[in-house]
This record gives sequence, C-alpha cells and structure tokens, in this order.
Amino acid sequence: MNYQNSLAFALEQDGLDPLKNFRSRFLIPQHQGADAVYLCGNSLGLQPASAGKYIADQLSAWQNLAVEGWFQGDDPWLNYHKQLSSSIASIVGAQESEVTVMNSLTVNLHLLMVSFYKPNGKRFKIIMEGGAFPSDQYAMESQTLFHGFDPKEAIVEIFPREGELTLRTEDIIKTINEHADELALVMFAGINYYTGQLFDMESIAAAAHKAGAYAGFDLAHAAGNVPLKLHDWGADFACWCSYKYMNSGPGGISGVFVHEKHFDNQELDRFAGWWGYREDKRFLMAPGFDAAKGADGWQVSTSPILLLALFKASMAIFDDVGGIDILRKKSVALTGYMEFLINELNRVQGEEVFKIITPANPQQRGCQLSVVCKRDAKAVFQYLADNGVIGDWREPDVIRLSPVPLYNSFQDVYQAVQHMAAAIK
Repeated sequence: MNYQNSLAFALEQDGLDPLKNFRSRFLIPQHQGADAVYLCGNSLGLQPASAGKYIADQLSAWQNLAVEGWFQGDDPWLNYHKQLSSSIASIVGAQESEVTVMNSLTVNLHLLMVSFYKPNGKRFKIIMEGGAFPSDQYAMESQTLFHGFDPKEAIVEIFPREGELTLRTEDIIKTINEHADELALVMFAGINYYTGQLFDMESIAAAAHKAGAYAGFDLAHAAGNVPLKLHDWGADFACWCSYKYMNSGPGGISGVFVHEKHFDNQELDRFAGWWGYREDKRFLMAPGFDAAKGADGWQVSTSPILLLALFKASMAIFDDVGGIDILRKKSVALTGYMEFLINELNRVQGEEVFKIITPANPQQRGCQLSVVCKRDAKAVFQYLADNGVIGDWREPDVIRLSPVPLYNSFQDVYQAVQHMAAAIK
C-alpha cells in the first residue's frame, strides 16, 4: 500500500475497509464528547456492545432456574464452555479437542508446568526469552525452586545481541542446541510484551523437540492478534489470557492448548480436579481421577459462567469476521500506516524523536508498535492521554500503541500521530 500523510487518505481507507462496520459492535471510551483514540488493545480490549446482554441472559437463567441452570435452559451451564471451543481452536490453529477455557493465565501456566516441566537427571534447564513478562519469570523461578533447583542455574535467558533490540531466531536455536543435553523445556512468549516482537514459534518448537525437550508458549499478546498454527507447529502446550485482543473483560478467563499427542500419555503428571474428570461419569463421584479426553482433562474447577458469557460475546464477533487471516490483513495495513506516519514525523523533525523498537518486518510483529520517546517521554505520554489518545506506558521511556483491526480505524492512527507531533512541541 502506498501510504499518504493526510486525513483524506485515512478516511478513504476507512471507507474501503471491509471490517469498518465491526467498530460499532464495541463501546469506545469517550473524550470530550467524541470517541477517544483507543490504542491499548494490547493491554485490555474494548467491551463488546453485546456483553451486557450475554451477562443478563445468564443472570436471568440463574434467577429463573437456579441450580437447574446447569442442565436446563437455552444454554445449560454444564457444557457452556464447549460452545467456545470451535472459535478458540480457529484462532490458535488447533483441533477443538486440544483447547479449553479455564482459570487465569498464570494459574494455567503453573498447571501446565506440572505436566511439561519434568526435570529428570541432568535435564532440568528451561530456556526463555530475556525480558519476558514478569509473571512468566516468576512462574519459571518458582517452578525450578519447587523442584529443588537454583533458578540461576536452571533458567537460561536469551537476550538480544549487543546493540540490537530484538532476538534473532538463529540465536534462539543456537542456544537451544548448546544446552540440548540439559534441556527440559523451552518456554517462550508468542509475542514479547515489551518490544512487540513476534517469535518464530514453529522453528523454536522444532529445535526444542530436536533437543529432546518440550516446547510451550505464552500467547497473551499473540492470541487473537496474529495467525497461529499450534497443532501444525507441534507445540506441546500453550496458554493465553483473553482480555487483550480477545476482549473478554478485565481479568477475563484464560485458555489452554495441549497437543493431541499427549492425550494418552500416562507419564504426564497433572493436578486434578473434578471438572477435568470424564464427563460421562463425573457425577458418580467415584474415587480415583479418570481424566476427560483432550484438553478438558486439564481442567480443575467448575466453569465461571459469567466470565464465559463475556468471552462468548467477543467470540461471536470473531466468528462473524470469518477468520483471523481477514483481521491480519487489516492489522498489517493499520500498523504499517502508523509506522509510516511516525517515520514521517521524525523526518519532518530532522531527528528520530520516536524510535520504533518493534521489528519493521510485518511477519515479525502483530498490532503493537513499541515506541521509545527520546524527548520528555512521560510528559508526551501524558499529553496524549489528556488529548484522548489512550496507549500505555512502560518504563523508562516506551509508549506502546496497538491499532486493533476489529475496532480501530486509519483515522484513529492518523489522529494519534498528529497528537504525537503536537506533544513534542
């Protein structure tokens, strides 16, 4: 696309956008009587306009059916979570039996680590990206401590080369190979929360398996953002939150993927609960855990129906779009336009006031651009917020901006960069 630095161009592209009507299916925060420029879907997605109805329907079922709501009504709660399986499987590139929804992200990460971090003899190391989201760092640290290892010895973090901002796939694979004899797990993000770098998960999984280790992914910033093919890539497991690009509400329910090759693996430990028990015999209340087939067998506790209802509201919108590839096409164009406008702003200034640290290659990023502001960064961020441009801040000087294709427009992007220009004055 030949971008142009003008409002007329942005409005023209919005008029041609096949997804333009989906914006009306979300509630946009208001600023001084108009829609704010909301570019923070990487942190919290917007509320679907239908969310209230989905919640109200389940409150009504609770009111009118009480405990019988588990078995009666239009959406019996007993299998409510299964209504989401097809949508989620499509988004993460999995078979329906390989995904389920439960708990929250870090809880699920710990539960999956019970199965897939199995240090044995000299195989005890975990490889992860340096600068991973703190919750992942804490989870890996506590897991190694739980197994009696020193995290400084057990966890191998990979950082960018000196003078570089993002990781090279070749360096990730080289590190995996160097530690192959001692490696138990490769645990990577799909997209690094800070830089916005999209990792080559297929190559990472293949290298992990060649080294004799499991491969797992935290997809908090990837699920609903970029196309994924977890089944085809052979990932052993993955987990994600759903409140960012999948718009399930603050603290919304998480999801997990377990590859079908592990369904009948009796050597995998797991922490069990009755919701993961095989469905046809669950209410017999028999002793001895007999896991449900598929990813459902990793469930522990009863499904939280109100959280699932919020998630279902968003999944209905994803289903109507017709696939993640359609969203991805617009995402590449929107993010590319923001990159173009920021580069134009720097050119006019005669210096790189805003340095984009997210990879320039669209294949190595999603919606998010992480931007280092080199001049009064916190004041610039505050100026944007005061003028209705909502992004988010990461110390010491990074502003993250994420044009989400479901509800953001080219006009949003144009206005945001106009405010960035005004801010540095």
